[in-house]
Amino acid sequence: MLEEGNYFEVEPNVDLYYVDKGEGVPLVFVPGWTFTSDAFEYQIDYYSKNYRVIAIDPRSYGRSTITLHGNNYSTHINDLVKLLDYLKLKNVILVGWSFGGLVTWGYVEKLGLSNVKALVNIDVTPKQLSINKEDWVGGEIDEISNNYTYNMNSDRSLKNFMIPFTTEFMVERKLSEEEVDKIIKYSIRTPHYIARELYASGMFSNKIKAAKLVDDSIPSCMFISEPRASIGVPFMKKNFPNTHIFILGHHMMFWEYPHKFNRLLDGFLETV
Repeated sequence: MLEEGNYFEVEPNVDLYYVDKGEGVPLVFVPGWTFTSDAFEYQIDYYSKNYRVIAIDPRSYGRSTITLHGNNYSTHINDLVKLLDYLKLKNVILVGWSFGGLVTWGYVEKLGLSNVKALVNIDVTPKQLSINKEDWVGGEIDEISNNYTYNMNSDRSLKNFMIPFTTEFMVERKLSEEEVDKIIKYSIRTPHYIARELYASGMFSNKIKAAKLVDDSIPSCMFISEPRASIGVPFMKKNFPNTHIFILGHHMMFWEYPHKFNRLLDGFLETV
């Protein structure tokens, strides 16, 4: 279900779309690469009963302005800072999915922890590239290079990439054509040249320092998909021993298994 949203002019001629629903402690959802607030439809409805839920379409995604500048995660972080300041939100709980986790860690990197009550990230490593085979990374370098070189050089190639990305990586069960169309509807609104720029920006990000600060200082948890658990869990336990770990489904487990996901997240939020 699509929510009625709002727009905030994050800079001249650049509007950021966001959902603002409910009352209470702010629970801020940041979607992954090219995805939108609609990905969190089951969390928005559920958590707005007890929290003030904020969910955004980042710059150049979905219903936000498509712009030729600022298409990198440093700017996405700055955009989130400006929005939360505009809304005068205090003691927020940040929830980042996939590359959205680079934004939540980046918020901490930029402003520290004075305004962050807890942090939840979903299936994202803070270190996307590494020569250390024991590190949890964003993918094999050949795969990343191939995606950047061949799968994002036109809008058609990007759409052709997003379909198997959704059906094979995002979820476990077989999706209908209607479900695939629904999931990628807003993702493919981002032009290929912007998606490509952000893909590179994400893959060259390293948020280890911010992740360690979070792990040492505030309640935090990480949801890891089952295919990534064999490398992700040991990496998290070694480097971030205080972070709670949940293993569930595939990359978009919060959409495919909303009741299980929300129940696990509820358990964590009770400790905050």
